[in-house]
Amino acid sequence: MFSKHRLAEAAALLGDPGRAGMVTALWDGSARPAGELARIASVSPATASAHLSRLVAGGLLRVEPRGRHRYYRLAGPQVAHALEALAALLPPHAGSEARRDAPALQRARLCYDHLAGRLGVAVSEALVASRRLVLQEGAYTLAPAGRRWFARLGVEVGALERGRRPLTRACLDWTERREHLGGALGAALAMHLLERDWLRRERGARTLLVTTAGRRGLRNELGVVAD
Repeated sequence: MFSKHRLAEAAALLGDPGRAGMVTALWDGSARPAGELARIASVSPATASAHLSRLVAGGLLRVEPRGRHRYYRLAGPQVAHALEALAALLPPHAGSEARRDAPALQRARLCYDHLAGRLGVAVSEALVASRRLVLQEGAYTLAPAGRRWFARLGVEVGALERGRRPLTRACLDWTERREHLGGALGAALAMHLLERDWLRRERGARTLLVTTAGRRGLRNELGVVAD
């Protein structure tokens, strides 16, 4: 049963800057070892270990043994969705408190495994404008034209529908304050764009770079003009 006490427990997991730093470092769906997360959060290895144990026990992270090492990642896309929704509730920082990478995050980034930022919103809105997606009452549905378009891209929508993850999900973008496409279909689209080298992941970050081929392809396919 959900109660005020459970809500307080969930909030407390992110109430420490060190734990919050670790969780946000994994927002892009990556897996990182404890030592790297300790450096990102600017805490000692012992403190990092305690933080990670608490985050795993609280259900926000999961641990994956790889030989002698242990890697940590978000427990699932629902955690990223919750983080995005939580961030959207807060006003953006200004002045000296603004992050130096904020412009890049606002431009194009991964929200766990799907597109976010201005690019994610622009792509999602272009799919709605072209009647490939329908956005109604805060939820996306895939239209017949969209099913055909994704099939042409090589995305097996039927296989995604048989999976456990929802096919589509409207994720409120925390920088743009508008919805972008999440769910299994959003993840498949992001993977397709990365595989075609229209997008590239920046090393060690969740920001995305749009390639020359990507700018041309996004404009031709969707009428999206990428930064």
